[in-house]
Amino acid sequence: MGAQLRLLRRRIRSVKSTAKITRAQELIASSRIIKAQQRMQAAVPYEREITHAVSAVLSNTARVDHPLTVAKEQPRTAGVLIVTSDRGFAGGFNANVLREAEALRGHLSDRGLSVQPYVVGRKGLTWHRFRGRELFGEWDGFSDNPSYGHAKDIANALIGSFKQDDGIDEIHVVSTEFVSMLTQNVVVKRILPLEVEETEEPPDGPMPYFEFEPGAGDVLDALLPRYIESRIYNALLQSAASEHAARRRAMKSATDNANDLIGVFTRQMNQARQAEITQEISEIVGGANALADAAAGKE
Repeated sequence: MGAQLRLLRRRIRSVKSTAKITRAQELIASSRIIKAQQRMQAAVPYEREITHAVSAVLSNTARVDHPLTVAKEQPRTAGVLIVTSDRGFAGGFNANVLREAEALRGHLSDRGLSVQPYVVGRKGLTWHRFRGRELFGEWDGFSDNPSYGHAKDIANALIGSFKQDDGIDEIHVVSTEFVSMLTQNVVVKRILPLEVEETEEPPDGPMPYFEFEPGAGDVLDALLPRYIESRIYNALLQSAASEHAARRRAMKSATDNANDLIGVFTRQMNQARQAEITQEISEIVGGANALADAAAGKE
């Protein structure tokens, strides 16, 4: 019985130590979510204005014929940018992204396209390397705190491959969109070639008329790469905020489970202690009765 008590006490100490770690991880993730949300909000005006500028150029151009907007008649290769995290303890965050990426891979393969993965985050890199998948671009070390420079490097690699004659014909992004502290959705977006939609009037009202010098093509050459960079940067920021939220939720769940387990072990320990005390009392009473009987027999 004493061995069982020692085992339960050891288990309780171990679970309490784990609960302290998960609680600390939860608090750290909670503090980082706020910063990640602020970075998301700070990037919104730039993304909105560059989108407005690109829309204004395209709306005042009679014929759009730019390499980044022209879809190839017979696409053969598709690049997929997969945004995962560098660290774990985030529940199903990475599993959801990789599962959606696999579904997209199957869909593109059904269309007869060869898929080339471009992966962000150590978890995604490890997953692909373990399966022997060839990587055409890899970045890590900044999943929880990305900068615009990181987005620029990724965009340059993707755009460079897209412009090559034997490069990729389509570029898709699989990332996690931050909706709220409790909800994060995996989204799949095609960023290249850009889809130009003709509408009678934009939702924000008619676009102002611009005259371009030397021409709309030169303006698009300068704007479209920045537009792609902003789209990728937004995906990285959304993924970072989602990662912190998923980690906070996972660590809170782990802490609650640890506390419940401590309660179970404590009850078991109390029952074992009570059983040991009852057994000792029974032995004492039995011994006293035996002595009393022995004394009575001598008389």
